Amino acid sequence: MTKGRLEAFSDGVIAILITIMVLELRIPHGTGWEALRPLVPKLLSYLLSFVFLGIYWNNHHHMLHMAERVNGGILWANLHLLFWLSLVPFGTAWIGENGVAPLPVALYGVIFFMAGFAYFILERAIVAHQGPHSQLREAVGNVLKERISLFAYAGGIAGAFAWPAASMGVYVAVALMWLVPDRRIEARLSR
Repeated sequence: MTKGRLEAFSDGVIAILITIMVLELRIPHGTGWEALRPLVPKLLSYLLSFVFLGIYWNNHHHMLHMAERVNGGILWANLHLLFWLSLVPFGTAWIGENGVAPLPVALYGVIFFMAGFAYFILERAIVAHQGPHSQLREAVGNVLKERISLFAYAGGIAGAFAWPAASMGVYVAVALMWLVPDRRIEARLSR
């Protein structure tokens, strides 16, 4: 089975998620800078979520570029990832509406923890289907970055109930860690 439909479907879903998030941003009442002040939490949560979705889209694209073919297990693993990413607009809106409060920040972390775990499952499914000498396996080999991300998310989730602002800082740190597309795959693709 070719990977084209999987890529196109995933691109479409992520584009829709970004569109849903931006539609949640309401026009301010007023024309001065003070009219924007109440929108700051919404704008910041939108910005962080946009960056996260962009990171997933970018790395997903690179990962699938290395896949030669897909099977049913990969399709389901991809849907699993898209399910968790589809919850990003909800988490974004909840934080945007209530600010940095414990439960919304914890749920936001859960969404990204599960999305990270689902991405890891998808990566492993592709590697397993491509065989022991697949390009992707050779490129990603060490999964330290993925593990650090999941542990950071878990820490952010637990910490959200004591210090939600620090948890948001952890989520930003994970985003910064992944902002540049996966260099392991980039290096492999350039060969």
